[in-house]
Amino acid sequence: MIEIRTGDCLDHLRMMPAQSAHTCVTSPPYFGLRDYDVDGQIGLEESPYAFVGKLVEVFREVRRVLREDGTLWLNLGDSYAGSWGAEGRRETESVEESWQGSRIVNHPRRARKCPEGLKPKDRMMIPARVALALQADGWWLRDEIVWHKPNPMPCSVSDRTTPAHEMIYLLSKSRRYFFDGEAIKEPATGRASGNRSGYTVPGQRGGVNANIGGSLHRIGPREMRNRRSVWSVSLKPYSGAHFATFPPDLIEPCILAGSPVGGTVLDPFGGAGTTALVALRNVRNAVLCELNPDYAAMAQDRVEAEMHRLEAARRERERQPDFFREATA
Repeated sequence: MIEIRTGDCLDHLRMMPAQSAHTCVTSPPYFGLRDYDVDGQIGLEESPYAFVGKLVEVFREVRRVLREDGTLWLNLGDSYAGSWGAEGRRETESVEESWQGSRIVNHPRRARKCPEGLKPKDRMMIPARVALALQADGWWLRDEIVWHKPNPMPCSVSDRTTPAHEMIYLLSKSRRYFFDGEAIKEPATGRASGNRSGYTVPGQRGGVNANIGGSLHRIGPREMRNRRSVWSVSLKPYSGAHFATFPPDLIEPCILAGSPVGGTVLDPFGGAGTTALVALRNVRNAVLCELNPDYAAMAQDRVEAEMHRLEAARRERERQPDFFREATA
């Protein structure tokens, strides 16, 4: 079951029954970066402190909706003080395209002074501020995952590096929570470095190198290991949306680890419906909230198209001959 609710996420969350979702996977609007042309949107608050406070309010309601063993997977990007959004755009710019294809609109609410306690060009550390505020509000802050982007948007600044990562925080409602680590294990490297400088082979005379390169391959079946906390996932903008959509490959591990088959995934900032699509492909239910009716309609269209695709694939499988059954008949 996929449900997409149009309107303010807080209003919808307050109407949802308690303990009705297994996990929440979401990416709120970034502070001061985009105007989605809808009243009541989050991200255009007067200060980063007001923005953090608003998110704490939203996720307090999310915590009520989650089961006692529920989790929150929160993707957040950062912004710079006294600049236009996450890439440090100048205040004189009116409209610009970001890597997601979203519009940067010259909005009067953005023509404000640098927030108190920050200086122009300061990185505002929004993700860390939100994570610590949620921790103080009662969440267990369990993990900090780095989303490494192999193909980041080029940046023209000359006095800092080009941003190529964002944060994903794993938070839990309780001390003990559902986490299917087996579902997201990754292959072990299967090899060890063959160039060990400083290692002397017993009986060797002369140099200190055991060899001059190569690699040592393990013998046997490929081993699996616990997933690491740096995830390399390339950006895959959705051409039909004029706003950020996170890649399906980024959130699939969150859904697999955070919910059982048949469980319910919540996304209060539904956007183009990527969370619903990934939940659907992995036999999960999903409930999304989206403030903008145009985006909600887009998400609904994508979900319906995916349902038709999955149904067509199922019928095709049923038409295929079962060679194993025929051979043993």
